[in-house]
Amino acid sequence: MARSPRIGVLALQGAFREHARALRRAGADVVEVRRPEQLDGLDGLVIPGGESTTIAKLAAGYGLDEAIRAFERPVFGTCAGMILVDRAHLGLADLEVDRNAYGRQVASFEADLELGDGEAPFRGVFIRAPRVRDVGAGVEVLAELGGEPVLLRDGRVLVAAFHPELTDDLRVHERFLELVTEATSVRA
Repeated sequence: MARSPRIGVLALQGAFREHARALRRAGADVVEVRRPEQLDGLDGLVIPGGESTTIAKLAAGYGLDEAIRAFERPVFGTCAGMILVDRAHLGLADLEVDRNAYGRQVASFEADLELGDGEAPFRGVFIRAPRVRDVGAGVEVLAELGGEPVLLRDGRVLVAAFHPELTDDLRVHERFLELVTEATSVRA
């Protein structure tokens, strides 16, 4: 039997516990990452939602920003994590993102998203959500809200403007684990 994928969740601030819980339910072995050396041996990394400025400052302070840039495995960024992987920050995904573009905390909302899997819509939770301003030619849009991309893939990087970890629906986390399995197969 194949081993469970070993997934790190950046645990500096934000919804890291919720991601860890969802990933465990989806069958992953989860490691909370707070130091660069904790990236060693991971099959993938999740950068959770939270406060992007705070996460960026903490990551820089611990040397995690450069360690994440050098991390060659799949990365999944949600909400603030989506901001952190864009061109202006860690540069892992070929997209530009505007912070809090759907409004302040009081403007948070939920919306049904078609994931193109033939299943029922995914209930996206948008909390001070970022909005994608620009996508590179190689970026694949996986789900949209009102004609705007909210779930995208750029090679080994998956990003979501919403919080899939705040639902009981594991499909987005499972999609990330499929990306991890695909990358692991290529490495082997």
